[in-house]
Amino acid sequence: VQLQACGGGLVQAGGSLRLSCAASGRTLSSYGMGWFRQAPGKEREFVAAISRRGGSTYYADSVKGRFTISRDNAKNTGYLQMNSLKPEDTAVYYCAAARGVTMSETEYDYWGQGTQVTVSS
Repeated sequence: VQLQACGGGLVQAGGSLRLSCAASGRTLSSYGMGWFRQAPGKEREFVAAISRRGGSTYYADSVKGRFTISRDNAKNTGYLQMNSLKPEDTAVYYCAAARGVTMSETEYDYWGQGTQVTVSS
């Protein structure tokens, strides 16, 4: 499956963005989805994950209550709604697909190219 992430940009602190992850090649409903991010000089970290049908979601403590992961399998697309953004949310955000729902980066088989999110103070 090929993944294409988009929706990043520059936003002021307190603002919102919605990232999208469009899948092609295979149906997205066969995979759990996750979002990860990598800030400059830091390792890539888990942000959120959602099960194949969307019944289970998981979040990093740093984004819980501000970010919402969702998916529309009919559109073969996943989403990450980001509210109350903070400067520390600045990073390249990646979507990924795995055979199950997992927070472990090593269990994701397919990755999108990343989209830059910059939050100004």
